[in-house]
Amino acid sequence: MTEMSKAYADALYSLAMDCGTEEETLEGLRMVLKHLREVPGAMDLLASPSIPKEERAAVLDQAFVGLQEPAMGFLHVLTGKGHIRQLEECIKAYAELHDSARKLATAVVKSAVELTEEEKNTLKSKLEQKLGRTIRLDCSVDPSLLGGLVVQVDGRIIDGSLKHRLHEIKEVMNR
Repeated sequence: MTEMSKAYADALYSLAMDCGTEEETLEGLRMVLKHLREVPGAMDLLASPSIPKEERAAVLDQAFVGLQEPAMGFLHVLTGKGHIRQLEECIKAYAELHDSARKLATAVVKSAVELTEEEKNTLKSKLEQKLGRTIRLDCSVDPSLLGGLVVQVDGRIIDGSLKHRLHEIKEVMNR
């Protein structure tokens, strides 16, 4: 994540807090990014310095009629300054600020087999107790783990996979 995207996100988050629209701003920007990805050449058009700023702003206004402030103003700033290609990074940085303020964290969980709902609930509960935050689970299956799971949350990795344990045993045996 670039310092520029963090600075933009910080300014936008402060403005959204003042307006009381933190959640709506995040959802609006995610919707915009989704639509820009779906339309071939849309990002190129908004980033093109050969098209006057006023015309690019008009395209934004027409394409995203229902988008509320401060999200719409933010898009105009990014487009006008020639930084619209940083939109995805800005949204990521904004989402981090949003989640941090609400004591939310996403735990990326990789397991050797699909976790049951009961296992997910137990894991979520234990992580919330340990971290003192509300946890969202992002689960996926990675058969190469052989067994167990790997959890990544708040920059920490908890590796309880069989593959990791076997590697540790191998290291001890090689000494």
